[in-house]
Amino acid sequence: METEEEPFAAAMMSVDEIWFLFTSFLQSIITPGWRQNQVLIVIGLAVVAYGLHILSNRVIENQVRAREGWSKWQLRMIVQIKRRMGLIWFAVLASALYLVMQQITWPSRSYFIGLAATLAIVWTGIAYAARLVRNRFLRRLVTWGLWIYATLYLVGVSDEVSEFLDDIALDVGDFHLSVLTLISAAVVIGVLFTVARLVSSTTASSIRRNEDISPSMQVLAVKAVQIFLYGFAFFMGVKAVGIDLTGLAVLSGAIGVGLGFGLQKVVSNLVSGVIILLDKSIKPGDVISLGETFGWINALGARYVSVVTRDGREYLIPNEDLITGQVVNWSHSNDFVRLDIYFGTSYGCDPHQVRKLAIEAATGVDRVLEHPKLPVCHIVGFGDSSVDYILRFWIRDPTGGLTNIRGNVYLALWDSFKAHNISIPFPQREVRLLEDEA
Repeated sequence: METEEEPFAAAMMSVDEIWFLFTSFLQSIITPGWRQNQVLIVIGLAVVAYGLHILSNRVIENQVRAREGWSKWQLRMIVQIKRRMGLIWFAVLASALYLVMQQITWPSRSYFIGLAATLAIVWTGIAYAARLVRNRFLRRLVTWGLWIYATLYLVGVSDEVSEFLDDIALDVGDFHLSVLTLISAAVVIGVLFTVARLVSSTTASSIRRNEDISPSMQVLAVKAVQIFLYGFAFFMGVKAVGIDLTGLAVLSGAIGVGLGFGLQKVVSNLVSGVIILLDKSIKPGDVISLGETFGWINALGARYVSVVTRDGREYLIPNEDLITGQVVNWSHSNDFVRLDIYFGTSYGCDPHQVRKLAIEAATGVDRVLEHPKLPVCHIVGFGDSSVDYILRFWIRDPTGGLTNIRGNVYLALWDSFKAHNISIPFPQREVRLLEDEA
């Protein structure tokens, strides 16, 4: 039977083996000979590569500043190339020197140089491949994990280090969780998440280009695909490194019940978001009014809806408010929006001429529709000092604003009435001074 001291003893044996390899390597470097010469050559190549790194970065900066019209992805690519120019130069110089030394001397006299060149090439490839991971922390974790693993594998001590990390573990019954398992899970999940992101981005682009699917259903389909792919990547990554999730089922159920009581609003907003997407009541691009907020929907989120107003403010309205509150959707079934403005003229003006001039003035304003819905003008009452009218006209681009189009129609009425001597009455008061009877 295995005792508690055996894993600790095995770990100590692994540490001793690693320490022995490390001291042997240091001893070979200190001792004069070709190994020491190779180390000095590698150090010299690193110094030269650093100098070339500085010079090449200046050349790249001058080229970029001299040319205009660079796109964002091109600038990002140039920045990444600049950051790794030292490593690229070292890989090129070390590889060239290694090939030359393989031809003019014994292969053993260039082993360290070839190893350094291989490591530089592998590190460069890993650095650029890891850029596919969008999350910064996860990208760094994947990068350093692959760098360390590649170094240990090429040096030839990966098995010893893996055994050492696997011995540092937490054992509870049949549950075994080691440092090696955690590192492997992080790297595998990071890679699978990257693949899931690429697949979801491609799928989302295809869904958004499909005109047969409504905008709300496009958002729902994209989110469903993302949830499925990321969830599948997580569970596959955990299973790939040998972690059994069966034992966590009871614990996760208890945590779920606790979170259900504490996150009722969050869950309500999530469910409301799904309902909004399914019933197609609102979609990206719709113009809505909710209380004092008037704007168009910029994006539908899992928890909130982004509404951008005419003054540039972006309101994040919880999904629950859109389900339980009264929402005015100006473009739900169609894009036609009717606007009403009120005005009055004096009793001395011909009402038939006033109505005709009002319709002509509104028709001449941009954005006001002439077909199929024409402007109309009606008398709505006889006031104390004016004949009151209502002018109704239609537009089909509410995203362009409502206040500005009303102002343009009022201005057109003013110009038309002024040109035809139509007076607009305003309240007047007459003050009389009475003489003192005495």
